[in-house]
Amino acid sequence: MALNVDHYNRKITYLRVSVTDRCNLRCIYCMPVKDLKLLNHDDILRYEEIMRIIQAAVEAGISKVRLTGGEPLVRRNFTRLASSICAVPGIKDVSITTNGVLLAEKARKIYAAGIRRINVSLDTLDRKKYAAITRRDHFDDVWQGLQIAEEVGFSPIKLNVVAMRGINDDEILQFAELSVRKPYHVRFIEYMPIGHDNQWNPGKYISSDEIKSRLQSLGPLRKVPVLHSANDGPARRYRFDSAKGEIGFISALSNHFCPTCNRLRLTADGRLRPCLFADDEIDIKTPLRAGCSHEELKRLFWEAVERKPKQHHARFAEKGGCQRSMSAIGG
Repeated sequence: MALNVDHYNRKITYLRVSVTDRCNLRCIYCMPVKDLKLLNHDDILRYEEIMRIIQAAVEAGISKVRLTGGEPLVRRNFTRLASSICAVPGIKDVSITTNGVLLAEKARKIYAAGIRRINVSLDTLDRKKYAAITRRDHFDDVWQGLQIAEEVGFSPIKLNVVAMRGINDDEILQFAELSVRKPYHVRFIEYMPIGHDNQWNPGKYISSDEIKSRLQSLGPLRKVPVLHSANDGPARRYRFDSAKGEIGFISALSNHFCPTCNRLRLTADGRLRPCLFADDEIDIKTPLRAGCSHEELKRLFWEAVERKPKQHHARFAEKGGCQRSMSAIGG
């Protein structure tokens, strides 16, 4: 068996890399309300260290990389890192997840670096509600960034919408209609209990099945034929007739995708996480800074693959199994 295949016959090919724990928003489901503890500058992986880790990761079986945060675009010289990663032999796909606040300013540089696919987190199309969810007033900046990203040529542009009952579930149809008019992939993500201070409230949870049922009022949803590959994402994909874009459902709680999970996560402070919902981590930064060899870095990746659990045990009525906030883990 290949060393990047885990005990449950899942081929691990996807690495999500958090380049910073800093963010220019304070989203209610991501950032703690109080006592936000940010990493010291020296605790965050340097770009040269991230590159060493990624080069070892590729030899360990990784072929897809997503750059996240925090907010990745707030880190200085981010496009330099993106360009370097895109140039690594063996990397087949590099993408980013951003909140879009700086996208208008940086979209062209990101595209020039070699990135073609972006995910933009946007939970509402209402300016006032946006300010309430993110605790910041940047809706217009995000919307402008989306228009410029579309103009530059990013494809697909995915909108990540965390659906929360009583907060933004009244906009589900509006987001779906956006996928008809625009070439956006609107992905409804189930609200997840992550972090020890995330104000988790099971009353806000809304399942993907309920969202899909509500969308039937707009017309039939056709399942998008998918050619399965090792780099596929977790979304179940659909499309309305004559739509320019798609609808996706990421059902981490109600219909979790653990049997096909192909990912590891690298936190900004240099720890490999085999599973989002568990605080089991492998310290890769300490050996790296102690001068470990390339082969030793690869072995740490294979150890993370071996420690990948069969499934997570988070439930919508409970706090999650992980204590780190989403901003600290990487989105």
